[in-house]
Amino acid sequence: MTTRAPSDARRSAMAAPIPLEPPVIKATFPASGPESGSVVNITSIASTGLEPIMVVYAATKSAVDAITRVLARELGPKKIHVNAVAPGATETEGLHALGVPGSDYEKHIVSQTPLGRLGQPSDIASAVASLASADAAWITGETIRVSGGQR
Repeated sequence: MTTRAPSDARRSAMAAPIPLEPPVIKATFPASGPESGSVVNITSIASTGLEPIMVVYAATKSAVDAITRVLARELGPKKIHVNAVAPGATETEGLHALGVPGSDYEKHIVSQTPLGRLGQPSDIASAVASLASADAAWITGETIRVSGGQR
């Protein structure tokens, strides 16, 4: 049984773009703009993972983690909190396009996930909504893992 990602997944990981979030986020909150707000970036547990085939993807997601921390400090004085959600393996169109569902690779991922399943988009959306809400006004500069316990 192979536990490696399908070759398309490896190619996709190597083609990950460098994040362009800071200019977009700063344009959303110009210097004379609102005095409160919320930014929730999407990163990945791959930013701290050790999958050897994911070096470029992990590096770009690590950049999102750093952007989150730095922008939290930069936008904090305006009462804008900046956080990130780091999903684990999540059943998305992209995962389906790569042929992961039903593969040995999916079985490997699920076996490494304490909750024993792939994440669903609604799992991620709930975490994003929570971080964007007023209930999270004292949380900033954090990356929250939403991974079913996958490490």
